[in-house]
Amino acid sequence: MKSEGGRSLCKRRPVETELLEEGPVSRCQLMETAATAAPAWGFFSSFLLLAFGTLVAALLGAAHRLGLFYQLMHKVDTASIRHGGENVAAVLKAHGVRFLFTLVGGHISPLLVACEKLGIRVVDTRHEVTAVFAADAVARLTGTVGVAAVTAGPGLTNTVTAVKNAQIAQSPVLLLGGAASTLLQNRGALQAVDQMSLFRPLCKFCASVRRVRDIIPTLRAAMAAAQSGTPGPVFVELPLDVLYPYFMVQKEMVPAKPPKGLMSRAVHWYLANSLANLFAGAWEPQPEGPLPLDIPQASPQQVQRCVEILSRAKRPLMLIGSQALLPPTSADKLRVAVETLGIPCFLAGMARGLLGRNHPLHFRQNRRAALKKADVVVLAGTVCDFRLSYGRVLSRSSKIIVVNRDRKEMLINSDIFWKPQEAVQGDVGSFVVKLVEGLRGQMWASDWAEELRQADQQKEQTFREKALMPVAQHLNPVRVLQLVEDTLPDNSILVVDGGDFVGTAAYLVKPRGPLCWLDPGAFGTLGVGAGFALGAKLCRPDAEVWCLFGDGAFGYSLIEFDTFVRHKIPVMALIGNDAGWTQISREQVPSLGSNVACGLAYTDYHKAAQGLGAQGLLLSRENEDQVVKVLRDAQQQCQDGHPVVVNILIGRTDFRDGSIAM
Repeated sequence: MKSEGGRSLCKRRPVETELLEEGPVSRCQLMETAATAAPAWGFFSSFLLLAFGTLVAALLGAAHRLGLFYQLMHKVDTASIRHGGENVAAVLKAHGVRFLFTLVGGHISPLLVACEKLGIRVVDTRHEVTAVFAADAVARLTGTVGVAAVTAGPGLTNTVTAVKNAQIAQSPVLLLGGAASTLLQNRGALQAVDQMSLFRPLCKFCASVRRVRDIIPTLRAAMAAAQSGTPGPVFVELPLDVLYPYFMVQKEMVPAKPPKGLMSRAVHWYLANSLANLFAGAWEPQPEGPLPLDIPQASPQQVQRCVEILSRAKRPLMLIGSQALLPPTSADKLRVAVETLGIPCFLAGMARGLLGRNHPLHFRQNRRAALKKADVVVLAGTVCDFRLSYGRVLSRSSKIIVVNRDRKEMLINSDIFWKPQEAVQGDVGSFVVKLVEGLRGQMWASDWAEELRQADQQKEQTFREKALMPVAQHLNPVRVLQLVEDTLPDNSILVVDGGDFVGTAAYLVKPRGPLCWLDPGAFGTLGVGAGFALGAKLCRPDAEVWCLFGDGAFGYSLIEFDTFVRHKIPVMALIGNDAGWTQISREQVPSLGSNVACGLAYTDYHKAAQGLGAQGLLLSRENEDQVVKVLRDAQQQCQDGHPVVVNILIGRTDFRDGSIAM
């Protein structure tokens, strides 16, 4: 019933009451309605729980990223004057590091000071690339990690060539690089660049330390990575605020006066929390010593198969490369193994000098012809790259055994020009020692070694004839290098850096023992000389370090004679000065008809060295009969503690046709 205004004259009863009064069918409808409402409520409650859980997880994640949980358990010592550089120095000391090479910069000052306090000798160079080359030399000669530290930005970019050289040469080098403060990165800070992206393609391991407490574990991991597997360079970035003490970082990071606005207070809290997270747990004790290394080893089955191949050989030949000199096998143990094995061998890279100056198993000339005649060839740490004509120098009929720590390098070009009979991924030195155990008592016919020896002697006779050739001006470089060979002492280390002059020296000047020859390696880098000499003399202070430079290459190293003088490091540099980039000119002029950019001057490098405080001597046509005397005088100067430069004016030698030009 309705009123005149259309309103209901009685209250409407609940739907549930009406349905119940309608009998059994209406009750079913009520149950269906309730059943429909239940899933809707369940979905809504699940959604609320999921949203709440997501929010809680996000808050917990944010708290974790902000370091709030860690700070609950680990205190921040705001009164401490210690700094992250001390942690760096402690790890280096625990790993037996004796030298740190650097060019100083404000980003890295704390670690330099801390290393000095712990007795690590800090040696500063005049260019960052020299610091890394020196660390490379230390790594090669000691079997440990060589360490260099440079400042941020251009300091690090200056090292790129040396780091790449270490990568190609498989040298374990740790590069420590400064960086802008963590909160200022990507905000236009001084000398701030994306250093990690720069070094990732060059290094086995790259890490940026974000908190002081992470310095020690990061450096331990980096040192282990540098030496494990195939050795190589590693990079650790150390931002400025993880190296300096709390009170200095606080002064720069957090405003002294508390802010007033809400946003300003939030920023202030964020900065204060970041500071706390940087230093929370910074000085808690942590293990600092070396981690275990992962060095691959040949399996007994692989070794046995190689033993069987070699036992049937009539004309075996070994090519031993730098990898054979890596730890854990010592150079002396490897030398004994090679002598016991009795297989004729060619030595390359750091393996030069393994068997001493003159050994009946060591051959230097006509390697290509020998490889073609051999029926079994063992490539012990030697790679089929451009140095072996990508494998084309190997005979298709020869059985090839190749052993290398790096599988990719081991099999390079094997799909095109050569194919291994047995490919062994493992440590080279250990493999050779195991070969000796399996082949003990095995003998090979002496006529094979005698054939190789006769070819060697014929080539050496050719050099003797070239040494007697007259030159229009200056000195015959072959004759000069023969006299260097005659004068070189048994306790010498040879560092070679150059093109034409050094290429000639590689045939004529013989290292006197294992680990007594340093060249750049497969990258062919010019400019390694001063850094290599620096590292070598520090590692072996009782050895005479003789550096053979081309005049072009010496331009990179000249300024470092200031470094030698300041640090009292006596090394001897012999410069083959032919006033040009002769190795390039020799090809460029005949093929393109121009000597453009290949000419240099007969510069007075000895006088430039004198200007830096070193000793300088000149060898020219005027005193060509006194070559040995001048070399002896230079030796004496070094023995008296002075670095020496001997500027040798030479003509140009062409080994292809035997001619010697002016």
